Amino acid sequence: MSTPCVHLEQVSLSFGPVPVLRNLSWQAEAGQVTAILGPNGAGKTTTMLTCEGLLRPDSGRVRVLGLDPHTDAVALRPRVGVMIQDGGLPVMAHARALLDHVARLYAHPHDTGELADLLGIGEFARTAVRRLSGGQRQRLALALAIVGRPELVFLDEPTAGLDAHGREVVWDLVRGLRAVGTSVILSTHVMEEAESLADQVVIMDRGVVVAAGSPGELTGAGEDVNRVHITGPIDAEALGALRSVATEHGLDVSVPSERALREVFLDLTGPEER
Repeated sequence: MSTPCVHLEQVSLSFGPVPVLRNLSWQAEAGQVTAILGPNGAGKTTTMLTCEGLLRPDSGRVRVLGLDPHTDAVALRPRVGVMIQDGGLPVMAHARALLDHVARLYAHPHDTGELADLLGIGEFARTAVRRLSGGQRQRLALALAIVGRPELVFLDEPTAGLDAHGREVVWDLVRGLRAVGTSVILSTHVMEEAESLADQVVIMDRGVVVAAGSPGELTGAGEDVNRVHITGPIDAEALGALRSVATEHGLDVSVPSERALREVFLDLTGPEER
């Protein structure tokens, strides 16, 4: 198993009297895509901010690329890319000028022209950040997060506000990052995104991890490769015929209970019982 690029151990953090993270523990393996899922208020963004060194936990241990993201921020800054969910961009700067400026801060940045073409930034290159749509800001924020060729990148809801084409572009980009060995931590509300991209899924609820594993492990997919699924409506006569054939061959026919990741998520993060 590879060395974890992110490791949290018994991390707790409260905002005043309100606990947000409660003895949170999980890790992400280097070179993989790890998706963090959870309902609103689960602590996903707080967890990301803590890993990025922008929040300091009340207790517990956080390590990013083997370093403390708060005390070792200077050493981590050139190695880690961060895409924030909203805000944080200089509103008067023009999109392409801002991308070019940030690229100059790194020793070996991506070609900003190629990055702008890939993410469609050229169409609003001369537009001030304050005039960009939500989807345009998302694309610019993503470009800024990866322009320095980071070893690890945090993406907080990277496809929020994007249309179907924009989502596919971002998904392909994330796959490309993984292909060259970049570790990716992303939070998302899009189940299809997690199923399509993630090597590991961490499901959070009320500040704790309620489940973690690969999409296949969480959904039960692939547990038994010696199975055949027949899909579609079936009446009693057809079901009886199937059972007859199965009996002849020493097999069993049962209604499958395989679930999609969305169903697993909803089961694990339902309303708190009173």
